[in-house]
Amino acid sequence: MVIIGQRDSILIPALTGFRTSPGRLRGVRFLLTRFGETSISQEDLMDMVFLRLDTVAVLSVNHGQPSRLHWAQILPPNADDTPYLIHPSLPWDHVDVDFTAQTEALEEELARTGQRIETDAREDTALLVSVGTASRGVLEASLMELGDLARTAGLDVAGQIVQRVGKFNPKHILGKGKIAELEILALQKNASVLIFDCELSPTQMRNLSRITERKVLDRTQLILDIFAQHAVSKAGKLQVELAQLKYTLPRLVGQNRALSRLAGGIGGRGPGETKLELDRRKTRDRIALLKGELKRLRRHRQATRANRSRAGVPIVALVGYTNAGKSTLLNTLTHSDVLVENKLFATLDPTSRRLRFPQDREIILTDTVGFIKELPEELKEAFMATLEELEAADLLVQVADASHQEVEAQVRAVDTLLIGLGVDEIPKILVMNKDDLLDDPTRERVMNTFPGAVFVSARKRPSLAPLVEAILSRMP
Repeated sequence: MVIIGQRDSILIPALTGFRTSPGRLRGVRFLLTRFGETSISQEDLMDMVFLRLDTVAVLSVNHGQPSRLHWAQILPPNADDTPYLIHPSLPWDHVDVDFTAQTEALEEELARTGQRIETDAREDTALLVSVGTASRGVLEASLMELGDLARTAGLDVAGQIVQRVGKFNPKHILGKGKIAELEILALQKNASVLIFDCELSPTQMRNLSRITERKVLDRTQLILDIFAQHAVSKAGKLQVELAQLKYTLPRLVGQNRALSRLAGGIGGRGPGETKLELDRRKTRDRIALLKGELKRLRRHRQATRANRSRAGVPIVALVGYTNAGKSTLLNTLTHSDVLVENKLFATLDPTSRRLRFPQDREIILTDTVGFIKELPEELKEAFMATLEELEAADLLVQVADASHQEVEAQVRAVDTLLIGLGVDEIPKILVMNKDDLLDDPTRERVMNTFPGAVFVSARKRPSLAPLVEAILSRMP
């Protein structure tokens, strides 16, 4: 195939009719000729990676005569994480390389080691991407939480990429070189999902999906997916669907000719509406319906809370960062069997249990949905019905994971959300859970940071005595 391009650019057509699923590489070599003493550019390497070419070679031409040849090839996964090998340039008539044999040897090495650059990536394998202006340590710490979210959603995390930027790229969020590096890593790890630790604009998501031909998710989408998996009650499912529709509505854009306009202008509505406009109208109608359903559920919960208030039983609400151990604490105190998993957002729906103390006093203990930093706005509004349980509470028990390396940031995130919900004036007890996992220096550091906290191990009932005393001392 011969392709004629411009002096400084060339458009590669769709490579139809070549290998796609069998084998490991495309079965195509790409030889470019360029004027002047040039070498392989970053765009050439991107083409090689994106198209899975056997080889990319650049022949420089001076005064109408061939000069030097420069070539590169993709490498299999290796200990140095080197994505490709760029060979030194040679005078064109000194090149004595059998490129077919070289490619066959590469594929034999891939087959021998069992490390394949597959054309079809695994659907459950993801790469994590962090792009931001913060320090590298902050970005990497945030990626750890994103990895926990991805594993909770059922994905296998194969690798991660961090890029510090002074200003976000409005088109792709990443620069061309970093996109190439990301694609190479995705090929090596056979990853089909790219998860960004931020919220992508509709344009960025569309452009990244088109360039990489992989599923692109942002942090908000991932959290919404986890909520959708874990919602059990009718209220929880309605709240998740509402949040997903609100997130999707501004991202409804035409992707193909099926969404093109059938008729336009005044009088062109009705049968002449675009499929896109119909989808948007249906989405808005569904959002309005869900809001009405949730209002009815809120009224029902308000009536339930009013009955509790008339009964004069104090309400204690468990709040805290997700996976801090709130549900475990509820189970241990009340001998309940609320779902407990070492996952983020294992519990979504509020659960209330009566707890009777030996002093012939009782309270209602309520477990609420876990918080997370940078909680998506869609979820804040949609889950207001769940978090309204906090408004009726006489006491908040804020549970934190004392063993987590980001415990200070998590406590601050919960405090910020409580202020945003307007319940920061309610009396509060700070509980440092998982005390049994702390060594002495760490325990001393956490105690100095949170001097008024109660240290417990939610799985061990005897350790909860100080917490019970603290709760009773705050009750009227």
